[in-house]
Parts: sequence; C-alpha cells; structure tokens
Amino acid sequence: MYQSKLQNLYKKKIVPSLIKKFGYKSVMEVPKLEKIVVHQGIGLSVSDKKIIDFSMKEITDITGQKAIFCYSKHDESGFKLRKGMIIGVKVTLRRIKMFEFLERLIFVSLPRVRDFNGVKKSSFDGYGNYNMGIMEQIIYPEINIDKIKKNMGMNITFVTSSKNDIEAQDLLSFFGIPFKKN
Repeated sequence: MYQSKLQNLYKKKIVPSLIKKFGYKSVMEVPKLEKIVVHQGIGLSVSDKKIIDFSMKEITDITGQKAIFCYSKHDESGFKLRKGMIIGVKVTLRRIKMFEFLERLIFVSLPRVRDFNGVKKSSFDGYGNYNMGIMEQIIYPEINIDKIKKNMGMNITFVTSSKNDIEAQDLLSFFGIPFKKN
C-alpha cells in the first residue's frame, strides 16, 4: 500500500518523539492528524455566478479532490442572502490525499509566499485544531495565474486528535508546519 513521505515520517519519527516528550503509555494515545478542511468563502457569488465555478475548479485542482458547495442556512438581508444560496466551497481531505496536500503545502506552496516568516501560533482553538488563512491562491503551482478572475483567499483547518493546543502544535511542528518564532 502506498504511503506518502509524511505518513512514514509520522510512524517512524513523530510517534516516538511525542511518546518521549509527553510520556504516553500507548501508541494509541499519540495525537494524529485526522483531517484537513480547505474552505473558500465566495461573498461575491451573489452578484457574479461565474465566480462559483472558478472557485470550485480552483479548490478541486489544488486539493486533488472534488469540492462541494456550502449553502447559507438563514436569510440575511444585510448581505443580500437567501436561505440555500451558495456561499462557499470546501473539501475535506483524509488519509493519503490529506498527507499529499500537506506535503505540497509545506514544501511547495508556503515557500512561495512573499516575505514569509511562518504561520501564527495563536490560531489554535483550544481543542487541538489549527486554522490558517491563505491570502492568495496563486501560491499553489496548480493554479494558472493567467486564468485567475479574482484573487480569493482560503482557510485551511487542521483537525487533530490531541487534547490540547500544546500537543497539537508539537504534532504540526514535527510534520514541518513553520510556526513563527517569538
């Protein structure tokens, strides 16, 4: 069975390092990366329907998995929204696709960000999950810069099985997520 480099790294180096650092009694206690959710909000979709199609294609190309639509749950007159309108696209990555996306993010896409000093440590939610925002989708090599209609960022959520933010930060650091130095 095929395993990515990061899957092998997790099994051979990260698990023993986390056991040693936190004193887990069993390998099953060691936190793991459960899923990565890539989400792009489309606020302009109310006025321009073509943006939805471009966004769907971009997220699908970036992640390698077909994106799904996110619909509004309520009417919101201030935003000119009706219940059931498309307001975003998202992809939930698990297993091999998750590790392949993480590998491309760490080694290819993040180094392409201008003036990059690392990602913020303050974006943990208290339950071991981490959220980060990407301002422009052009950092991904899968995106053709000439075909971009509008620069739209995206949110990436890393869902871990850790009990707290310290364990999750160590897990993501061992994977190679470059956190900012204090």
